[in-house]
Amino acid sequence: MRSNHAVLDKAGIGFYCICTPPIQPRKTEMSDLPPCPQCQSTYTYEDGALLICPECGHEWSANAAHAEGPVFKDANGNLLQDGDTVTVIKDLKVKGSSLVVKVGTKVKNIRLSEGDHDIDCKIDGIGPMQLKSEFVKKI
Repeated sequence: MRSNHAVLDKAGIGFYCICTPPIQPRKTEMSDLPPCPQCQSTYTYEDGALLICPECGHEWSANAAHAEGPVFKDANGNLLQDGDTVTVIKDLKVKGSSLVVKVGTKVKNIRLSEGDHDIDCKIDGIGPMQLKSEFVKKI
């Protein structure tokens, strides 16, 4: 928006000045930005195309922050995907029965789901059940 107003120079001659107001920086509410993926701080701020955390110094792309979904890792830190084959690394008691899933039990074609137990699977001799990803390793 421009504003017109009369201005006098040193000689007393009047003229009109067409002025534009200064450009205001874009104000972003802190609640509009996602928290830091490393330290979960809510004090993130935007710097160009990057988001920055002032507490831990982590920088990440604003586009990548919205595209990321849950990441599932096994006991060794390997990424798990739907359809992977894993083995159990610890004897696991099955709630509500006397059955035990033994160490080394091979589980094929896993399905990943969000929640306390990340893996939906079917174990031979036991049936369908849910496992935590911290008790399996990828083959």
